[in-house]
Amino acid sequence: MYPEASPAQASAADQNLAEAVTTFVELRPRLFGIAYRVLGSATEAEDVVQEAWLRWQRTDRSAVVSPAAFLSSTTTRLAINVAQSARVRRETYIGPWLPEPIDTSIDPVAGAERAEALELALLLVLQKLAPIERAAYVLREAFEYGYAEIAAILRLTPVNARKIVSRARKHLTDDERDSVDVQEHRRLLDAFVAAAQEGDVASLEALLTPEAVSLSDGNGLRGAARVPVVGRARVANLSTASSRFWPTVEIAPVQANGRAGVLLHRDGRPTTFMTIAATRRGIHRVLWVFAPDKIATLVGHRTRGTLLPARFEDAVARELTREGNDSSYAACRG
Repeated sequence: MYPEASPAQASAADQNLAEAVTTFVELRPRLFGIAYRVLGSATEAEDVVQEAWLRWQRTDRSAVVSPAAFLSSTTTRLAINVAQSARVRRETYIGPWLPEPIDTSIDPVAGAERAEALELALLLVLQKLAPIERAAYVLREAFEYGYAEIAAILRLTPVNARKIVSRARKHLTDDERDSVDVQEHRRLLDAFVAAAQEGDVASLEALLTPEAVSLSDGNGLRGAARVPVVGRARVANLSTASSRFWPTVEIAPVQANGRAGVLLHRDGRPTTFMTIAATRRGIHRVLWVFAPDKIATLVGHRTRGTLLPARFEDAVARELTREGNDSSYAACRG
């Protein structure tokens, strides 16, 4: 049972929560963008954003000077905690682990403000960093936070924040720093897919760098390579190894993580996502995602568009309808 509130108190509380929802919705793209880049998982990022909403809902918002700073700090710290536990879980993952691709042509929230640190290949490299290094790099490079702001969020000194970002940058290879533009990336992907469909190994080798790597994320799924395939010839041969693979799939272009990719369907069902990473020297990584849960995430982003996660809406609905305020909930949704 909830205590009876006067109409004035109920109206004020309703307005206060409605303002909290409005503020959170405005900042949600940035919050999701931070969490997704730190974690490489849209599912985990949405869990973090959901928890950030619950904390924002419970906090004394009248004492918060900057909602953006409060929510960014909360989200970053939550993402770091999840990243620390995720490292242990991923040790049991079967085969290469790749970040969850998301369709940024339909759901642009992950690419909010800037596209930096969003490509799958770069997200994969960032996963090799310690969570705090990863968060510092993301805040600086993707969202242009100042070193003093990063220091406050991560509870460091500005000098240490600068050193951590510099150290994170040094982990990036020349390939990650010098990727081709969006148009050239699309051209190379289209050429790779066309050559693979035709079984043209020579053309594939011409597109690949000598040290090219193919990574298949299937978490033990049959048919997905459980080890990285290294070298131009081996990657080209792998991409054409099964004469039954390409003729049995339908290819749909997608924009995943700000870059071109393809979603492969078999019997009308999406089963595989593929993209590349490339520099002016050629394609240096071929990335395949077979894991059903990650394909479901990609398809979910394509169908959900920019709608808020259902759990967030449900949480708002519970609060706004606690006193029977159905009309207020409808207004917030509108």
